[in-house]
Amino acid sequence: MVTQSWEAKAEKARERLARSIAKEWLLDKSSCPSHGRLNVMDVPEESGRLSVEEILITNSDASGLVSKMEIGEWTAEQVTVAYLKRATIGHQLLNMATEFMVEDALAQARALDEYYRQHKKLVGPLHGVPISTKEHISHKGRLVHASYVALVDNVAAEDAFLVRLLKASGAVFHLRTNEPQTMMTGDTENNLTGRTKNGHNLRLANGGSSGGEGASVSFKCAAIGLGTDIGGSIRIPAAFNGCYGFRPTACRLPYGGVFLPGEGQESIRCVIGPLTRGIDDIELLMSSVLVQKPWEEELSLVPLPWKSAATSKNITIGVMWSDGIVNPQPPMQRALRMTVEKLKAAGVTVVDFEPYKTAEAMDIITSKQGSIFDSSLDNLLTYIALFFPDGGKTQWDLLKQSGEPVYQQSRAMLEIAREITVAENWAYNARRDALRNEFHSLMTQRGVNVILTAPYPGAAPLVGTVDYGVYTMLWNMLDMPALVMPVGLTVDPTLDRKSPSYQTISEYDKGQFDKFDAEDSVGAPVCVQVVGKHFRDEETIAAARIIEVALARTAVVPAL
Repeated sequence: MVTQSWEAKAEKARERLARSIAKEWLLDKSSCPSHGRLNVMDVPEESGRLSVEEILITNSDASGLVSKMEIGEWTAEQVTVAYLKRATIGHQLLNMATEFMVEDALAQARALDEYYRQHKKLVGPLHGVPISTKEHISHKGRLVHASYVALVDNVAAEDAFLVRLLKASGAVFHLRTNEPQTMMTGDTENNLTGRTKNGHNLRLANGGSSGGEGASVSFKCAAIGLGTDIGGSIRIPAAFNGCYGFRPTACRLPYGGVFLPGEGQESIRCVIGPLTRGIDDIELLMSSVLVQKPWEEELSLVPLPWKSAATSKNITIGVMWSDGIVNPQPPMQRALRMTVEKLKAAGVTVVDFEPYKTAEAMDIITSKQGSIFDSSLDNLLTYIALFFPDGGKTQWDLLKQSGEPVYQQSRAMLEIAREITVAENWAYNARRDALRNEFHSLMTQRGVNVILTAPYPGAAPLVGTVDYGVYTMLWNMLDMPALVMPVGLTVDPTLDRKSPSYQTISEYDKGQFDKFDAEDSVGAPVCVQVVGKHFRDEETIAAARIIEVALARTAVVPAL
């Protein structure tokens, strides 16, 4: 029974956010340089709110920050203030925060500076690095609601395990970020904080469910962000916002203290991972955590330290040009072609890798009787019964408990979610494991070390139109590490026109093709996805380095 209106309960979260914002760092709306612009990424530099040194600080990645603090050029407090100021501007423009942790962050930073003054060394490898976290990653004594109005009074008893480990490495936590209702849709909007925007083009989707983190990291509100990923929730926001997003193999990074209704579902594991502005920072975070042997406390983790993987061009990269259901759109085709040509020019072996049983993989995830691809066009993000084996009852109960309005994407997903029996769940798990083995064997037979593919059919689409997840969900089902990375391209209507003679390959493909218009996504960054073998996370990152080096070498391949 609803005993309090949902609006009154939601207001608690809004008031907490409003109280946490340092008003002196907000832009003056009357003179805000973002007025009338779709791309607001340069507003912090133009606003006059940041000093020249604060701009330098916030333009530095985590690795660069640590190097400056190690020689005493910057203090942790300087760095924290700079990032807090930029994050305040970022939230004002993009609505990406759920809470600022100003006092705690400054106290952490001052303690780090005192340690440095006394010992003339850093606390750890992440000394003074400002990190933002997705809201449902717990911080002791703070609300953690996972986007549900019914849970606005839920207070975390302790920090998430990963937060504790990163604090021990010297990290500073200053910001918590927005996520979508139910945590399972491809864009970020809820009844507590509202919609998070895309700074590259305010008309475009921000991605989900770690959409606040995508905005935070791309807008340089944090040096590193922490998100979670069960179907693409790190990689889609990274792709839409033009930053790096890494989905590690499950049971590699500690997940304890991540608050998510439906705990115990293990058919498709949710993982926690970083969003960054560079590959170095992904390795920095992974190594900083795993050197502390988290498997000694969280026993579900595999006792596998982070190891150094040689970066050599003597690898074979398989290019999956399509998932076999929906072909990439012109901007993504251009990005893949350019990346392949640059790899070949750098002497890297590149081969085609045909999609393998993608429809079967999706059928396993969706737990639908018969093939979902035999039916009429629907939203693939709604068929996710292995994510919701209880038919979405947990989510429906929480939504009904507060009486909050249910967003269209949430409703579409939950209304189609099908409860499955234990026997059915076991059968799907068996099929899942068999397909994982087949896919690994196929890569080995073909001599392919990693796969290069799209993270989404195109770049960020218009708000409210994110409706395809196979390019990311596939790797969750196969439990393969996957990294999304920018390639330096943006959507250009003069280069990314669609061909009127194009022949669609499925009803899903037709739906994506019909709605694509490069004018809608102008200026949106275009990213690719690098996928490695199960538990070969280090090799996946090393391959991404090879790709990044190759991308910096040769001329851009023009559009067809």
